[in-house]
Amino acid sequence: MWTDYNHKAKLQAAIAGYTDKAMARAGTAVYVVDDEEAIRARLEFLLRDAGFSVRSFESAKEFLTVLPQIQSGCIVTDVRMPEVTGIELLRHVMATKPHLPVIVMTGMGDIALAVDAMKTGAIDFLEKPFEDGPLLSAVKTAVRREEEASKRNAEDAAIRGKIDSLSQRERQVLEGLLSGSPNKIIAYDLGISSRTIEKYRANLMVKMAAKSVSDLVRMAIRAGLPSDIRENRR
Repeated sequence: MWTDYNHKAKLQAAIAGYTDKAMARAGTAVYVVDDEEAIRARLEFLLRDAGFSVRSFESAKEFLTVLPQIQSGCIVTDVRMPEVTGIELLRHVMATKPHLPVIVMTGMGDIALAVDAMKTGAIDFLEKPFEDGPLLSAVKTAVRREEEASKRNAEDAAIRGKIDSLSQRERQVLEGLLSGSPNKIIAYDLGISSRTIEKYRANLMVKMAAKSVSDLVRMAIRAGLPSDIRENRR
């Protein structure tokens, strides 16, 4: 029992280490927003030493001017800042770039602000003063989630592209499959032979790169095709 647990723990540690090294090689961007120069300098050193690419800003207002150009990465922001607060920055990010993970830094005892930040969409919060370990752990977790979300979005876009390549008849056959109808019923509804349905099903499998009918159905549902079909019927 202990040997299995020890082996599992070592395996998990190795996987975590591999992921951290991959992040370092990629130089994942972290955007630090804080009006205190000492905090910015500390975070820049810590994050760069961990392999991240770091860009810091002394105000939320300054950061918001470059936000439209940012496509990926992680944002670490203070909450209490002049002019534009960290909460206001967070709301703007959630409204325009909701895929970007945001970690907020609060003062000791600012529980209400921390709760507000989490409700607004922050992925995590840290109380100042904080240790290096928890900060790095929070950033790495945020980056992993953002990368996983980006991968899922790319896969979903690829599926949508395949669906868009289908002919009208192929989409009708797919609609029948999604409704759970057998070939004979689909053929009757479309006014064609069962053999022709089989040919369309074969075409569907090839175009969608599906390994099985269940795989085909999963992809279609993942792309939201049932609701898409209902919209097209109206």
